[in-house]
Amino acid sequence: MSHKLRKDERQTRILEELRGTPHVRISTLADKFDVTTETIRRDLDALSAKGLVDRAYGGASARPMGVQPSAYERRAEHVEERSRIGAAAAALLEPGEVLMIDAGSTTAELAQRLIHAGLSLTIVTNCYQVATALVAGDTRVVVCPGEFDGREAAVFGTDTVDFLRRFHANKTFIGASGVAADGFSDVNRSAVSIKRTMIERADEAWLLADHSKFDARLLEVVAPLGALTGIVCDREPTGALRSAIDRNGLRLVVADKEASDDA
Repeated sequence: MSHKLRKDERQTRILEELRGTPHVRISTLADKFDVTTETIRRDLDALSAKGLVDRAYGGASARPMGVQPSAYERRAEHVEERSRIGAAAAALLEPGEVLMIDAGSTTAELAQRLIHAGLSLTIVTNCYQVATALVAGDTRVVVCPGEFDGREAAVFGTDTVDFLRRFHANKTFIGASGVAADGFSDVNRSAVSIKRTMIERADEAWLLADHSKFDARLLEVVAPLGALTGIVCDREPTGALRSAIDRNGLRLVVADKEASDDA
């Protein structure tokens, strides 16, 4: 190759390789990109952590773009990171605000942070994890109707979308399966219309995403980054994603570990 690729460029090329073949070998990739096998192992581990590939002996295989663990399974992943993000998102709120919160393991962590916040909030949600978390607090909760999805512990469908359109919110908080320079995406097509509607019905739209979602492109694009007010994450994005965030004028909130520990 004429020049050494940056890490993000190399990982993008690895994903391109997997579009044309079901499996890639570490040794083959190391020769192709003129790097060590250990470098390729780290690349594949990083892509696996983002849900983009399945690690296999000696290499990796492409992961289906429309598959993800259930909401309950995801709650066991990146626990510390999601806790920090939830605390940072809660710090953005003002007393008396109306919020829309969609279904997801990270948005459910935000709800946990609001139980005893004393902010007299009103929350509109399609997520049962969010609704039940707030039973003990002083928050007014409006639960959407719709078709219940047990894997996501949430409701979806046209009834849900129509119901959301009756409300206006100061802020909406949504999750996603991936966030990249060209937009944020989700594997659950039923959830995409909910996210889009919540964005439309709020003054501010905030994406909550831990670093494992960075540079991941999944089944359906929810919206371009320009549809957002900002992103709350646990680590500084780099490369093309960071450039796109800056170019679109998004606010970037990187969750502080110490602040989360004190919360």
